Amino acid sequence: MSGIYIHIPYCRQACNYCDFHFSTSLKKKREFIDALKKEIELQKNYFGNSSETEKTQLETIYFGGGTPSLLSKEELLELFSEFSRHFLIDKNSEITLEANPDDLTKEKLKELAQTPVNRLSIGIQSFSDEDLKFMNRIHTAAQATASVKNAQHEGFTNISIDLIYGTQTLTDKQWKKNIAQAFELDVPHISCYSLTVEPRTALDIYIRKGKIKKVKPEQSAKQFEILMNEMKKKKFVHYEISNFCKEGFYSKHNSNYWRGETYLGLGPSAHSYNGASRQWNKSSNAVYINSLKRNNIPYQIEILSHEQKYNEYVMTSLRTRWGTDLNYIEQNFGMKFIAHINKEAKKYVSEKMLTKESHFLFLTQKGKLFADKIAGDLFS
Repeated sequence: MSGIYIHIPYCRQACNYCDFHFSTSLKKKREFIDALKKEIELQKNYFGNSSETEKTQLETIYFGGGTPSLLSKEELLELFSEFSRHFLIDKNSEITLEANPDDLTKEKLKELAQTPVNRLSIGIQSFSDEDLKFMNRIHTAAQATASVKNAQHEGFTNISIDLIYGTQTLTDKQWKKNIAQAFELDVPHISCYSLTVEPRTALDIYIRKGKIKKVKPEQSAKQFEILMNEMKKKKFVHYEISNFCKEGFYSKHNSNYWRGETYLGLGPSAHSYNGASRQWNKSSNAVYINSLKRNNIPYQIEILSHEQKYNEYVMTSLRTRWGTDLNYIEQNFGMKFIAHINKEAKKYVSEKMLTKESHFLFLTQKGKLFADKIAGDLFS
Protein backbone atom coordinates (compact mmCIF):
# COMPACT_ATOMS: atom_id res chain seq x y z
CA MET A 1 0.00 0.00 0.00
CA SER A 2 1.15 3.53 -0.70
CA GLY A 3 1.04 6.85 1.10
CA ILE A 4 1.25 10.51 0.18
CA TYR A 5 2.63 13.38 2.26
CA ILE A 6 1.62 16.95 1.37
CA HIS A 7 3.70 19.82 2.72
CA ILE A 8 1.65 22.95 3.32
CA PRO A 9 4.33 25.68 3.64
CA TYR A 10 2.44 28.34 5.59
CA CYS A 11 2.30 29.41 9.25
CA ARG A 12 0.76 32.38 11.05
CA GLN A 13 4.04 32.96 12.91
CA ALA A 14 7.40 31.24 13.40
CA CYS A 15 8.10 29.01 16.40
CA ASN A 16 11.62 29.74 17.66
CA TYR A 17 12.79 26.09 17.44
CA CYS A 18 11.41 25.19 14.00
CA ASP A 19 13.62 24.57 10.96
CA PHE A 20 10.91 23.22 8.64
CA HIS A 21 10.25 25.11 5.42
CA PHE A 22 7.39 27.61 5.71
CA SER A 23 6.30 31.18 4.98
CA THR A 24 4.22 33.55 7.12
CA SER A 25 2.87 35.29 4.01
CA LEU A 26 -0.27 33.78 2.50
CA LYS A 27 -0.31 36.04 -0.56
CA LYS A 28 0.52 33.26 -3.01
CA LYS A 29 -1.62 30.55 -1.43
CA ARG A 30 -3.95 30.35 -4.44
CA GLU A 31 -1.01 29.89 -6.80
CA PHE A 32 0.42 27.27 -4.44
CA ILE A 33 -2.84 25.26 -4.50
CA ASP A 34 -2.79 25.33 -8.31
CA ALA A 35 0.86 24.20 -8.36
CA LEU A 36 0.08 21.40 -5.91
CA LYS A 37 -2.77 20.18 -8.10
CA LYS A 38 -0.41 20.13 -11.06
CA GLU A 39 2.19 18.13 -9.11
CA ILE A 40 -0.49 15.60 -8.10
CA GLU A 41 -1.23 15.08 -11.78
CA LEU A 42 2.42 14.87 -12.83
CA GLN A 43 3.27 12.37 -10.05
CA LYS A 44 0.31 10.02 -10.55
CA ASN A 45 2.62 7.25 -11.81
CA TYR A 46 5.32 7.64 -9.14
CA PHE A 47 4.38 4.30 -7.57
CA GLY A 48 5.15 2.42 -10.77
CA ASN A 49 1.72 2.01 -12.30
CA SER A 50 1.81 -0.39 -15.22
CA SER A 51 -0.46 1.73 -17.41
CA GLU A 52 -1.69 5.30 -17.77
CA THR A 53 -5.21 4.27 -16.78
CA GLU A 54 -4.24 2.27 -13.69
CA LYS A 55 -4.67 4.17 -10.43
CA THR A 56 -2.59 3.53 -7.31
CA GLN A 57 -4.59 2.84 -4.17
CA LEU A 58 -3.65 5.10 -1.28
CA GLU A 59 -3.57 3.71 2.23
CA THR A 60 -2.65 7.05 3.79
CA ILE A 61 -2.70 10.77 3.04
CA TYR A 62 -0.92 13.11 5.43
CA PHE A 63 -1.17 16.91 5.37
CA GLY A 64 1.89 18.26 7.20
CA GLY A 65 3.68 21.55 7.37
CA GLY A 66 3.79 24.32 8.13
CA THR A 67 0.21 24.58 9.26
CA PRO A 68 -2.25 22.61 7.09
CA SER A 69 -5.18 23.81 9.24
CA LEU A 70 -4.78 27.16 7.44
CA LEU A 71 -6.40 25.51 4.41
CA SER A 72 -10.10 26.21 4.02
CA LYS A 73 -12.71 23.49 3.61
CA GLU A 74 -13.05 24.47 -0.05
CA GLU A 75 -9.30 24.21 -0.65
CA LEU A 76 -9.14 20.79 1.01
CA LEU A 77 -12.07 19.50 -1.03
CA GLU A 78 -10.44 20.86 -4.18
CA LEU A 79 -7.26 18.91 -3.40
CA PHE A 80 -9.20 15.73 -2.57
CA SER A 81 -11.02 16.05 -5.88
CA GLU A 82 -7.66 16.19 -7.66
CA PHE A 83 -6.39 13.17 -5.72
CA SER A 84 -9.52 11.23 -6.71
CA ARG A 85 -8.87 11.96 -10.39
CA HIS A 86 -5.48 10.24 -10.27
CA PHE A 87 -5.51 7.85 -7.27
CA LEU A 88 -7.87 5.46 -5.52
CA ILE A 89 -8.72 6.56 -1.98
CA ASP A 90 -10.02 3.63 0.02
CA LYS A 91 -12.90 4.16 2.45
CA ASN A 92 -10.56 2.94 5.21
CA SER A 93 -7.68 5.20 4.19
CA GLU A 94 -6.07 7.10 7.07
CA ILE A 95 -6.24 10.81 6.21
CA THR A 96 -4.36 13.01 8.69
CA LEU A 97 -4.34 16.79 9.00
CA GLU A 98 -1.84 18.56 11.24
CA ALA A 99 -3.50 21.47 13.04
CA ASN A 100 -2.72 24.24 15.49
CA PRO A 101 -5.08 24.58 18.47
CA ASP A 102 -5.89 28.21 17.66
CA ASP A 103 -7.23 27.16 14.25
CA LEU A 104 -9.52 24.47 15.62
CA THR A 105 -12.53 26.60 16.47
CA LYS A 106 -15.94 24.92 16.63
CA GLU A 107 -16.75 26.36 13.19
CA LYS A 108 -13.48 25.10 11.68
CA LEU A 109 -14.01 21.62 13.11
CA LYS A 110 -17.54 21.47 11.70
CA GLU A 111 -16.03 22.24 8.28
CA LEU A 112 -13.27 19.64 8.66
CA ALA A 113 -15.89 17.05 9.57
CA GLN A 114 -17.38 17.65 6.10
CA THR A 115 -14.13 16.64 4.39
CA PRO A 116 -12.47 13.18 4.09
CA VAL A 117 -10.05 14.06 6.93
CA ASN A 118 -10.48 11.38 9.63
CA ARG A 119 -7.43 11.90 11.82
CA LEU A 120 -6.15 15.07 13.49
CA SER A 121 -2.59 15.67 14.70
CA ILE A 122 -2.76 18.69 17.00
CA GLY A 123 0.42 20.64 17.76
CA ILE A 124 -0.20 21.36 21.42
CA GLN A 125 3.48 21.16 22.56
CA SER A 126 2.60 22.11 26.17
CA PHE A 127 -0.32 22.78 28.50
CA SER A 128 1.71 25.55 30.18
CA ASP A 129 1.42 29.15 28.98
CA GLU A 130 4.99 29.80 30.13
CA ASP A 131 6.31 27.04 27.86
CA LEU A 132 4.15 28.18 24.94
CA LYS A 133 5.37 31.76 25.26
CA PHE A 134 8.98 30.54 25.39
CA MET A 135 8.47 28.53 22.17
CA ASN A 136 6.69 31.50 20.52
CA ARG A 137 3.57 29.42 19.97
CA ILE A 138 0.52 31.45 18.98
CA HIS A 139 -2.04 29.49 21.04
CA THR A 140 -2.71 29.39 24.79
CA ALA A 141 -2.95 26.44 27.17
CA ALA A 142 -6.73 26.99 27.37
CA GLN A 143 -7.00 26.82 23.57
CA ALA A 144 -4.94 23.61 23.58
CA THR A 145 -7.42 21.86 25.87
CA ALA A 146 -10.46 23.30 24.09
CA SER A 147 -9.21 22.19 20.65
CA VAL A 148 -9.14 18.54 21.69
CA LYS A 149 -12.52 18.64 23.41
CA ASN A 150 -14.15 20.45 20.49
CA ALA A 151 -12.66 17.95 18.02
CA GLN A 152 -14.05 15.06 20.05
CA HIS A 153 -17.43 16.79 20.16
CA GLU A 154 -17.44 16.99 16.35
CA GLY A 155 -16.89 13.23 16.11
CA PHE A 156 -13.13 13.00 15.64
CA THR A 157 -12.01 9.92 17.58
CA ASN A 158 -8.58 9.36 15.97
CA ILE A 159 -6.64 12.24 17.50
CA SER A 160 -2.91 12.62 18.11
CA ILE A 161 -1.31 15.42 20.08
CA ASP A 162 2.30 16.61 20.04
CA LEU A 163 4.20 17.51 23.21
CA ILE A 164 7.75 18.85 23.61
CA TYR A 165 10.04 18.18 26.57
CA GLY A 166 13.51 19.37 27.49
CA THR A 167 12.74 23.08 27.10
CA GLN A 168 14.49 25.52 29.40
CA THR A 169 11.17 26.49 31.03
CA LEU A 170 9.81 22.96 31.57
CA THR A 171 10.22 21.52 35.07
CA ASP A 172 9.80 17.81 35.75
CA LYS A 173 6.66 18.68 37.74
CA GLN A 174 5.10 20.54 34.81
CA TRP A 175 6.14 17.78 32.41
CA LYS A 176 4.24 15.24 34.52
CA LYS A 177 1.25 17.63 34.48
CA ASN A 178 1.42 17.85 30.69
CA ILE A 179 1.39 14.06 30.39
CA ALA A 180 -1.45 13.76 32.93
CA GLN A 181 -3.47 16.36 31.00
CA ALA A 182 -3.04 14.35 27.81
CA PHE A 183 -4.35 11.24 29.57
CA GLU A 184 -7.26 13.21 31.03
CA LEU A 185 -8.27 14.34 27.54
CA ASP A 186 -8.39 10.65 26.53
CA VAL A 187 -6.54 11.02 23.24
CA PRO A 188 -5.46 7.68 21.71
CA HIS A 189 -2.11 8.82 20.29
CA ILE A 190 0.65 11.01 21.76
CA SER A 191 3.87 12.08 20.01
CA CYS A 192 6.60 13.53 22.24
CA TYR A 193 9.79 15.18 21.06
CA SER A 194 12.88 16.41 22.85
CA LEU A 195 13.66 20.05 22.10
CA THR A 196 16.42 20.15 19.50
CA VAL A 197 18.39 23.30 18.76
CA GLU A 198 18.61 23.38 14.97
CA PRO A 199 21.22 25.63 13.29
CA ARG A 200 20.07 29.10 12.23
CA THR A 201 16.75 28.91 14.07
CA ALA A 202 15.74 31.78 16.36
CA LEU A 203 16.41 29.51 19.35
CA ASP A 204 19.94 28.79 18.13
CA ILE A 205 20.64 32.51 17.71
CA TYR A 206 19.26 33.39 21.17
CA ILE A 207 21.42 30.70 22.81
CA ARG A 208 24.58 31.78 20.98
CA LYS A 209 23.96 35.38 22.01
CA GLY A 210 23.46 34.30 25.61
CA LYS A 211 19.85 35.48 25.77
CA ILE A 212 18.60 31.96 26.55
CA LYS A 213 20.30 29.20 28.51
CA LYS A 214 21.56 26.13 26.67
CA VAL A 215 19.44 22.99 26.53
CA LYS A 216 20.54 20.47 29.17
CA PRO A 217 20.87 16.92 27.75
CA GLU A 218 20.49 15.41 31.24
CA GLN A 219 17.16 17.22 31.68
CA SER A 220 15.86 15.87 28.36
CA ALA A 221 17.02 12.34 29.26
CA LYS A 222 15.31 12.47 32.66
CA GLN A 223 12.06 13.78 31.16
CA PHE A 224 12.17 11.07 28.49
CA GLU A 225 12.43 8.46 31.24
CA ILE A 226 9.49 10.08 33.07
CA LEU A 227 7.55 9.93 29.81
CA MET A 228 8.24 6.23 29.20
CA ASN A 229 7.31 5.32 32.78
CA GLU A 230 4.06 7.30 32.73
CA MET A 231 3.04 5.83 29.37
CA LYS A 232 3.72 2.33 30.62
CA LYS A 233 1.46 2.91 33.63
CA LYS A 234 -1.41 3.83 31.29
CA LYS A 235 -0.67 0.87 29.00
CA PHE A 236 0.19 3.09 26.03
CA VAL A 237 2.25 1.19 23.46
CA HIS A 238 5.70 2.71 22.88
CA TYR A 239 5.78 1.72 19.24
CA GLU A 240 8.44 4.20 18.05
CA ILE A 241 10.98 6.31 19.96
CA SER A 242 8.78 9.41 19.94
CA ASN A 243 5.34 7.83 19.58
CA PHE A 244 2.89 6.22 21.99
CA CYS A 245 -0.66 5.03 21.46
CA LYS A 246 -3.52 2.93 22.69
CA GLU A 247 -3.57 -0.47 21.00
CA GLY A 248 -4.88 -0.11 17.43
CA PHE A 249 -4.16 3.60 17.08
CA TYR A 250 -0.74 3.54 15.44
CA SER A 251 -0.12 6.22 12.85
CA LYS A 252 -0.37 4.12 9.71
CA HIS A 253 1.33 6.80 7.66
CA ASN A 254 4.39 7.24 9.87
CA SER A 255 4.60 3.49 10.55
CA ASN A 256 4.99 2.99 6.81
CA TYR A 257 8.00 5.35 6.87
CA TRP A 258 9.64 3.29 9.59
CA ARG A 259 8.88 0.02 7.81
CA GLY A 260 10.49 1.21 4.58
CA GLU A 261 7.29 1.44 2.52
CA THR A 262 7.15 3.61 -0.59
CA TYR A 263 5.75 7.11 -0.20
CA LEU A 264 5.34 10.23 -2.32
CA GLY A 265 5.96 13.74 -1.03
CA LEU A 266 4.22 16.73 -2.61
CA GLY A 267 4.88 20.43 -2.08
CA PRO A 268 8.07 22.44 -1.50
CA SER A 269 10.71 20.59 0.61
CA ALA A 270 8.68 17.33 0.58
CA HIS A 271 10.61 14.03 0.35
CA SER A 272 9.72 10.88 -1.60
CA TYR A 273 11.08 7.32 -1.39
CA ASN A 274 10.56 4.32 -3.68
CA GLY A 275 13.03 1.80 -2.27
CA ALA A 276 15.75 2.55 -4.82
CA SER A 277 16.03 6.33 -4.57
CA ARG A 278 15.12 9.28 -2.41
CA GLN A 279 14.12 12.62 -3.87
CA TRP A 280 13.11 15.97 -2.46
CA ASN A 281 11.52 19.13 -3.79
CA LYS A 282 13.40 22.40 -3.43
CA SER A 283 12.56 24.42 -0.32
CA SER A 284 11.26 27.52 -2.06
CA ASN A 285 7.63 28.45 -2.59
CA ALA A 286 8.48 30.75 -5.51
CA VAL A 287 10.62 28.13 -7.29
CA TYR A 288 7.96 25.48 -6.67
CA ILE A 289 5.08 27.60 -8.01
CA ASN A 290 6.96 28.93 -11.06
CA SER A 291 8.34 25.49 -11.99
CA LEU A 292 4.92 23.82 -11.83
CA LYS A 293 3.51 26.55 -14.08
CA ARG A 294 5.90 25.11 -16.68
CA ASN A 295 4.90 21.52 -15.80
CA ASN A 296 8.28 20.90 -14.14
CA ILE A 297 8.79 19.52 -10.62
CA PRO A 298 11.80 21.22 -8.98
CA TYR A 299 13.39 18.22 -7.29
CA GLN A 300 16.74 16.61 -6.62
CA ILE A 301 17.29 12.86 -6.48
CA GLU A 302 19.75 10.47 -4.82
CA ILE A 303 20.12 6.85 -5.94
CA LEU A 304 20.70 4.82 -2.77
CA SER A 305 23.71 2.53 -2.55
CA HIS A 306 23.57 -0.96 -1.03
CA GLU A 307 25.16 0.40 2.16
CA GLN A 308 22.75 3.35 2.36
CA LYS A 309 19.76 1.01 2.06
CA TYR A 310 21.15 -1.13 4.88
CA ASN A 311 21.81 1.90 7.09
CA GLU A 312 18.33 3.29 6.48
CA TYR A 313 16.76 -0.05 7.35
CA VAL A 314 18.70 -0.25 10.62
CA MET A 315 17.98 3.37 11.52
CA THR A 316 14.22 3.13 10.98
CA SER A 317 13.54 -0.42 12.17
CA LEU A 318 15.53 -0.16 15.39
CA ARG A 319 13.39 2.80 16.53
CA THR A 320 10.22 0.69 16.52
CA ARG A 321 8.59 -1.98 18.65
CA TRP A 322 8.90 -4.34 15.67
CA GLY A 323 12.69 -4.26 15.85
CA THR A 324 15.46 -5.04 13.38
CA ASP A 325 15.03 -8.34 11.56
CA LEU A 326 18.36 -10.12 11.13
CA ASN A 327 16.85 -12.58 8.65
CA TYR A 328 15.76 -9.65 6.50
CA ILE A 329 19.29 -8.27 6.59
CA GLU A 330 20.78 -11.63 5.59
CA GLN A 331 18.33 -12.08 2.72
CA ASN A 332 18.57 -8.53 1.38
CA PHE A 333 22.12 -7.44 2.19
CA GLY A 334 24.21 -10.59 2.71
CA MET A 335 26.47 -12.24 5.28
CA LYS A 336 28.96 -9.34 5.42
CA PHE A 337 26.28 -7.11 6.94
CA ILE A 338 25.03 -9.83 9.28
CA ALA A 339 28.54 -10.37 10.62
CA HIS A 340 28.95 -6.62 11.15
CA ILE A 341 25.65 -6.04 12.96
CA ASN A 342 26.07 -9.10 15.20
CA LYS A 343 29.56 -7.94 16.17
CA GLU A 344 28.48 -4.36 16.94
CA ALA A 345 25.26 -5.38 18.71
CA LYS A 346 27.05 -7.77 21.09
CA LYS A 347 28.37 -5.05 23.42
CA TYR A 348 24.98 -3.36 23.62
CA VAL A 349 23.28 -6.66 24.44
CA SER A 350 25.77 -7.19 27.29
CA GLU A 351 25.10 -3.63 28.52
CA LYS A 352 21.33 -4.34 28.42
CA MET A 353 20.68 -1.63 25.83
CA LEU A 354 19.65 -4.18 23.21
CA THR A 355 17.88 -7.50 23.51
CA LYS A 356 18.07 -10.27 20.95
CA GLU A 357 14.91 -12.33 20.65
CA SER A 358 14.94 -15.05 18.00
CA HIS A 359 16.24 -13.20 14.90
CA PHE A 360 15.24 -9.69 16.02
CA LEU A 361 17.09 -6.88 17.81
CA PHE A 362 15.13 -4.56 20.08
CA LEU A 363 16.08 -1.46 22.06
CA THR A 364 15.52 -1.78 25.80
CA GLN A 365 14.14 1.17 27.77
CA LYS A 366 17.73 2.02 28.71
CA GLY A 367 18.79 1.66 25.08
CA LYS A 368 16.11 4.09 23.89
CA LEU A 369 18.02 6.85 25.64
CA PHE A 370 20.94 6.17 23.28
CA ALA A 371 19.05 5.12 20.13
CA ASP A 372 20.96 7.35 17.69
CA LYS A 373 24.35 6.32 19.06
CA ILE A 374 23.47 2.62 18.92
CA ALA A 375 22.09 2.85 15.38
CA GLY A 376 25.19 4.73 14.28
CA ASP A 377 27.43 1.94 15.55
CA LEU A 378 25.32 -0.67 13.74
CA PHE A 379 25.63 1.22 10.45
CA SER A 380 27.89 -0.13 7.72
